[in-house]
Amino acid sequence: MTVDNQSQKGQPPVWRAALFGLCPECGAPTLFEGPVKFGDRCPACGLDYGAYNVGDGPAAFLTLIIGALLIAAALTLDSLVRPPLWVHIVLWVPLTASAVVYGLRVGKGALLASEHQRKAAEGRRMDEPHD
Repeated sequence: MTVDNQSQKGQPPVWRAALFGLCPECGAPTLFEGPVKFGDRCPACGLDYGAYNVGDGPAAFLTLIIGALLIAAALTLDSLVRPPLWVHIVLWVPLTASAVVYGLRVGKGALLASEHQRKAAEGRRMDEPHD
């Protein structure tokens, strides 16, 4: 049985950190303090989440993908069953909101965990001194 280096340190894989909002250093469920807002730092290990530049990159990309999938599902439902308009509103509004929020959590969590795992940092020239 082989044990990889990450599980020895307590670091979860990127996919697990993204899906469950785990700290990429210690695995504690402390990555988010709100629906899609990162916490300042991990209370368990002290990792500073503000040191990573995730930004809003996943927002537009995920919103477009989720929107396209839900529009296709709504049009399919409408052509097969022909429900009244209120059924569409009751069904698709909360589904869209929850899919976008969870998609953003997963996308932003994956980017932060990936940056941490690969030790991403600001670029610098080779002749510049290191801190």
